[in-house]
Amino acid sequence: MFDSLSDRLTKSFKAITGQGRLTEANIKDALRDVRRALLEADVALSVVKTFIDQVQQRAIGQEVSTSLNPGQAFIKIVREQLTQVMGEEAAPLNFNVEPPAIIMVAGLQGAGKTTSVAKLARWLQAHDKKKVMVVSADVYRPAAIKQLETLASQVDVKFFPSSADQDPVEIAKSAHAEAKRQFMDVLILDTAGRMHIDEDMMQEIKRLHQAIKPIETLFVVDAMTGQDAANTAKVFNNVLPLTGVILTKTDGDARGGAALSIRQITGKPIKFIGAGEKTDALESFHPDRMAGRILGMGDVLSLIEEAESKIDQKKAQKFAKKIQKSGQFDLEDFLEQLQQINSMGGVSGLIGKMPGMGQMKGQINDQAVEKDFKRLEAIIYSMTRQERAHPAIIKGSRKKRIANGSGTQVQDINKLMKQFTQMQKMMKKVSKGGMKNMMRGMAGKMPGMGGMLPPGMK
Repeated sequence: MFDSLSDRLTKSFKAITGQGRLTEANIKDALRDVRRALLEADVALSVVKTFIDQVQQRAIGQEVSTSLNPGQAFIKIVREQLTQVMGEEAAPLNFNVEPPAIIMVAGLQGAGKTTSVAKLARWLQAHDKKKVMVVSADVYRPAAIKQLETLASQVDVKFFPSSADQDPVEIAKSAHAEAKRQFMDVLILDTAGRMHIDEDMMQEIKRLHQAIKPIETLFVVDAMTGQDAANTAKVFNNVLPLTGVILTKTDGDARGGAALSIRQITGKPIKFIGAGEKTDALESFHPDRMAGRILGMGDVLSLIEEAESKIDQKKAQKFAKKIQKSGQFDLEDFLEQLQQINSMGGVSGLIGKMPGMGQMKGQINDQAVEKDFKRLEAIIYSMTRQERAHPAIIKGSRKKRIANGSGTQVQDINKLMKQFTQMQKMMKKVSKGGMKNMMRGMAGKMPGMGGMLPPGMK
């Protein structure tokens, strides 16, 4: 979402971090670049003006001039102000109510509202161990009801049936009664969306809110719409007492204006961001971590949390012990590691959260990487158990058989074996305590890939 903004800011900071001391003149030059970068990212003008004024006031003061490293002090101020613009701290959901807690989800059609309901249900199950029921009050689009039923089945949560001939308020009340009867912790209500804001829609959703009094009212907004997203949320907030925002499609070509404008314009926090179509592609929004991502500092905490929730810990520990002991691993292990990477959003998902690696994210073609993962998977699945355990036996005739079985070419098998061999060499360095050597080796291979990772990087 912030790729272009991050690139622009990184270039702006390079000039200023090389200065021995910062003057009012070079601070203003740097801020002129920052201002332009924020406006190009479609951040609301009022937000940009306030942001620049506050950074300038702090940067020209004692805070930077007395610092041993004025360039870093300046970047620290920018980071802190970005964090403040987006809301200081993460805003958790409120469950301080007698169960089931009702979460009402609103938004315009096409913003990803129904998908976000399913993602949120899955997230609540996985992270908060909540028993969740979902229901659709979108009586204008029977397909939306069916979509939610299908998604509920995929994420394994309770679905309360509804139909187009019912009144939305009656649907919500019946679902609440059933959720209470089944001792559910949370009921998520999907409401009707429209192609644009209209008076009828607003009155209906207001009536629905008054009837069920949800503890949380979340507005789903498309990050691709930039600062318009914040303005739309403000209009909704004038009718509904919103408690927060879910920002969707942040993995697309969004410039970041929505994330940086919403809190200041609406006064409401972004609580979650959606980054992909998969039902596990939802994460809590942490302003401080997001500020780090924008400035290319990575987001290690989110990376750790994601690893803890998505990686099979037993398998990871078993693999780590195996490597520490001998530095040896087989193709079964190799496949397992690729699948673990995929479950965490793929190579670009990982790189985007790693310190100093943000700029590389733009060099990765996600579709090409995903295609290559599937090819590697098909190749390894076409091998016998003996071949996976002892890759050295894979010679001419075996390669032809594996290629035929996986729908690939012999050169694809050769490429895989080369990648595997390189990774084995790296792991031997790890087992000997040579982590620095391993990382240096990886860094040397990264720009041109050198067969180290799947293709898809320019």
